Amino acid sequence: MNKLSALILLLSTSFFIPSTFAQTWTLPPTGVDVFGQTKTIKVSSKDTLLDIARQYDIGQAEILIANPNVDRWLPNDDDEVILPSRYIIPDVDRKGLVVNLAEMRIYYFPETKNGNKPVVTTHPVGIGRMDWVTPLGISKIVEKKKDPTWIPPKSLQMDRIANGEQPYPSIVPPGPTNPLGKHAMRLGITGGSYLIHGTIKPFGVGMRVSAGCIRMYPEDIESLFDKISTGTQVRVINEPIKLGWVLDSLFIELHPPLEEDQEKYQNYEFRVTNFINNFLSSPRNKRVENLNIDQEALKKAILEKSGIPVLISNGVM
Repeated sequence: MNKLSALILLLSTSFFIPSTFAQTWTLPPTGVDVFGQTKTIKVSSKDTLLDIARQYDIGQAEILIANPNVDRWLPNDDDEVILPSRYIIPDVDRKGLVVNLAEMRIYYFPETKNGNKPVVTTHPVGIGRMDWVTPLGISKIVEKKKDPTWIPPKSLQMDRIANGEQPYPSIVPPGPTNPLGKHAMRLGITGGSYLIHGTIKPFGVGMRVSAGCIRMYPEDIESLFDKISTGTQVRVINEPIKLGWVLDSLFIELHPPLEEDQEKYQNYEFRVTNFINNFLSSPRNKRVENLNIDQEALKKAILEKSGIPVLISNGVM
């Protein structure tokens, strides 16, 4: 076993911290941006892909993209399903909460205390529809509520009326019909009311279904709620292309761009190539001179956009 294979095995086993719902891992050391473990399981025809996604803390779009040949509602007995639970850490400060809209995933980097090892927790999220995108940038958690009351925004009420739907009640009290679920955390974004919250419609996690808020599985936000304090930084990014290192080996993770970005990414291969060149030209990434990119592996990754990290380097020229 070579050095790279040994490190990847270590990252996918001993760094995992078991938990019923959370995907929490020891934060990789400097020079390593990839964590988690992709698995393949056999399923029963009684299971839908959406049931499996929730069981393994994966979003709906994630599991569908990773398994394009499996019927989401009626998989065959013993169908093999890929669990895309390996990730490249977003290329921003490893601090607080980071939401990548293109990935429909949130990362939490808690402060390290009492000499404990630093960790990273990640969960799938539902995000805003095309006309209600959560604003990009840095904000913070300004309020936390258990059993929140929901006041539907005027824009959402007008949209329902325009679509011939019955408007929501002006106030929705806590309870089983409250769309916010049992936990909500408000972001300090001016010009709107944006929340990270639970949901009573968990199948919407990993989809574009909200009016700009960030939805989480009820069990996921419950596990995070007490760990996150007001004032915690929240960074919202939109990066369908991610690159990361494992020692001197380069990995890429690709996601389909959001609908409103389709024109921007019309020539996806060009965008990826340009992104790689810019990434490798930055001072902190000049760790390998004359890195050789595996063009076949890269082309396959661009074609599939599976959301799973792919090794695209094969040594130096």
